[in-house]
Amino acid sequence: MSAAPVTITITGAGGQIGYALLFRIASGAMLGPETPMRLNLLEIPQGLRAAEGAALELQDSAFPLLARVEVFDDAAAAFRGANHALLVGARARTAGMERGDLLGANAGIFGPQGAAINAEAADDIRVTVVGNPANTNALIAAAHAPDVPPERFSALTRLDHNRALGQLAPVLGTPVSDIRNLTIWGNHSATQFPDVAHATAGERRVPELLAERLGGAEAARTWLTEEFIPRGAKRGAEIIEGRGSSSVASAASATIDHVRDWGHGTSRGWTSAALVSDGSYGVPEGLISSFPVESVDGAWRVVQGLELDDFARQRIEASVAELIDEREAVRALGVL
Repeated sequence: MSAAPVTITITGAGGQIGYALLFRIASGAMLGPETPMRLNLLEIPQGLRAAEGAALELQDSAFPLLARVEVFDDAAAAFRGANHALLVGARARTAGMERGDLLGANAGIFGPQGAAINAEAADDIRVTVVGNPANTNALIAAAHAPDVPPERFSALTRLDHNRALGQLAPVLGTPVSDIRNLTIWGNHSATQFPDVAHATAGERRVPELLAERLGGAEAARTWLTEEFIPRGAKRGAEIIEGRGSSSVASAASATIDHVRDWGHGTSRGWTSAALVSDGSYGVPEGLISSFPVESVDGAWRVVQGLELDDFARQRIEASVAELIDEREAVRALGVL
């Protein structure tokens, strides 16, 4: 066990996703069983009591890896010395709210948090944005942290990735663990593109397996375009309809997966994460877009050289166009 605990700051720690995250992090599921940690829980004043209650439960759980837990309502104090920042808290869209209003409200959250990270976080800080709209919230936070290398910012599309794996596995008749190299492209929104063209299950290509299981290549294409892609895009709404609230445990689990792979490396093919684009696959530089990624030596790298057919390019371009629209809306607010 390392001598110096790692400091992890979680925003929105009193909320449902925060609550689902805290105990798994403290158990070692995210950073491993040999890494002690300090947890900084950041909340707005209205959420402090919930965060304080969670802190008491963490203490009562007597996790061997948990060196300390503190609750803050001041971003500068909460991010001081942070090695990992999980930006979970965000303004949700309410009835009658226009997209520009939503982006403006979140700019008021993620801009100051980015500035606090820039001023206070440790030199090795890694920032994972979970709160929606995650891609553009990450763009805002990164813009306010000019001294932090852009590659230290990422947004969560691992939930979309995991959802796609969960949909594929029963249709293929294979365990989720056998599926490799699926990709989520673009925005964490209804325009996302879950791409199975390069995915494999065991030693077989997924498109070939789908054709076998569904009665031919045309039937497989129909299933992908009319069921698989739309259901992934609307999965959040499906969960709300079923349980009466949005995804919580699955979002927390995906966050754990994302940060674990970022630090410890991807060992079973690539995964999906939203990163600051370097221009790969025609995505404009500076946008935060989801790509196929591998983690090597603690850094995300975009998988290069994948061939994209016309259908894939059209879907990716549509999602990237939405990201550009969001960026321009934020620029119009004077945030970037």
